[in-house]
Amino acid sequence: MYEPIRTKSVHTVAGTPSDFPHRSREEELDIQLAGHLAALLAVTDEIRAVAPSADLDTAAERLTDQVARLRGGSTPVRAPAGAPGETRLVTLHRRAHDLAGRALLVAASRADTAAAILSAERMDAHAAATEARELAAH
Repeated sequence: MYEPIRTKSVHTVAGTPSDFPHRSREEELDIQLAGHLAALLAVTDEIRAVAPSADLDTAAERLTDQVARLRGGSTPVRAPAGAPGETRLVTLHRRAHDLAGRALLVAASRADTAAAILSAERMDAHAAATEARELAAH
């Protein structure tokens, strides 16, 4: 009924060396958290290009520091974005809120208090900005 397995198993018996490198759960979470925070930084930079503020400048610096810490000192690549319109700004704030939420989940699962606090603060800030812009539009 079944065809026999002809290739070597990817699963190894405990204590036997494997042919490929493994990362720990902690390393995987660091990589995932750095990715979420770097994406949040990119959106923050886009928002800053349209609506500069001291709060966003501070947030961008803090995000850069956290990403660099998680990546072992490697700073994230940052590029200024074009100037989107007001409707795009609301979309960017929503996207930033979602990314901050994802980063918060990963930070909480790896018990990274600094990243969790920063993510929660950014969620609050982007939620408030979205609400304010939607109220102003109506």
